[in-house]
Amino acid sequence: MTTECYPTTAEITDAARSLTLRYPGVCRLGEVGRSRAGRPLLVLTVGQGLRNVLVVAGPHANEAAVGGATVLRLAAQIAAARERGEDDGSCWHFLLCIDPDGAALNEPWLQGPYSLRGHYEHFFRPCAAEQPEWLPHDGAVRCPALPETRALVGLLDGLRPVLQCSLHGIDVGGSFVQLTSDVPGVPERIGKSAAELDIPLESGSSDAFQWPSPGPGVYVMPPASDPAAGDGAHSTWAHAQRYDGVTAVVEVPMWACERSADTTPHPDPDHALRTAGAALRRDLPTVARAMERIAPELIGADTPMLRTVRELVGIGPQLSAEWDPALRPPGAAPLPPMTTARVTSIEVYAQRIPLRAAAMLRRIADLPCVTQLVDEWCAAYERAYHPRWVPVADQVEQQARSVMAVYEELSA
Repeated sequence: MTTECYPTTAEITDAARSLTLRYPGVCRLGEVGRSRAGRPLLVLTVGQGLRNVLVVAGPHANEAAVGGATVLRLAAQIAAARERGEDDGSCWHFLLCIDPDGAALNEPWLQGPYSLRGHYEHFFRPCAAEQPEWLPHDGAVRCPALPETRALVGLLDGLRPVLQCSLHGIDVGGSFVQLTSDVPGVPERIGKSAAELDIPLESGSSDAFQWPSPGPGVYVMPPASDPAAGDGAHSTWAHAQRYDGVTAVVEVPMWACERSADTTPHPDPDHALRTAGAALRRDLPTVARAMERIAPELIGADTPMLRTVRELVGIGPQLSAEWDPALRPPGAAPLPPMTTARVTSIEVYAQRIPLRAAAMLRRIADLPCVTQLVDEWCAAYERAYHPRWVPVADQVEQQARSVMAVYEELSA
């Protein structure tokens, strides 16, 4: 299949079945569980070796399509190599989509047009408790609430992979990789690929704000006992470490922002961070007030989309406490050097979160007041960062090359 457009979950599944027919002695497709809505959780396995690699697509519903395209790209590449007799003893397992229920809610946008407003017209991302990669904080790993999480933990326990790759994407920014252990050689590899594809490296990601970085676009998660590890400490990323496995979280952008790669010192970080924090605390309550004005019969019953909106509007102040000088307590650990890239990542985050909440509220109740918020905030997003569309094929190529870079450097 071509990668001019994002594939749907059904198209990904059909392409995986085609690979098993094309390479019957190399590829096999199996079911490892069912989603909350009863959709199959499918794994495409390539090869017969004892050294397992697990690649997980769709851990966040709004990012499933690029990850699904990437697993097909990698599976076809590895299957062709195996048929040629090139076998390094590894066996690759591609989980086609870990959250097919959430992915289905984003699918109306996948064929384009590819604009920020079009993206947010059909946006969905579940609340934290309903995202499959997060594990319970109480240590109940063996029996997590979500069937998708149970399936993923079961795969990790059964395969004990040397490498797990979790495929993610962002709307505006750059490409980057988060690792649970340092893998020398990866920064140079992903940097070279990003330069060839004209994709900036995210050199100050707010997702890894206090994590060490061995090179531009690469971050290493601190030990789970370190508060800086954040949510990663309670995740299936960290679970792979039980078996001495490394996890790589591979992010690619839909729209490139050149400032995401600018490592020069920001001219006035204190003012920029205060402004970003104030905007976040202003805009999320704006969504909350819009929700209060909507008649209960229009909101309807409790739904995944409504649960996410309620979560986002309820945690606004917490989201900026780590970096906003107006909220950081006395004696807090100093911020890392605030480059333009770091400040930009935080500014993007502060605009992205209220926009997501407003976009999902609009899908629940398509009223003029909510539509106006989405229109205005999408326009402001574009004015602020001048995002440049990254072709789907280039997103997939960068993600696939990043996976192979981590695997090959880990195996060297």
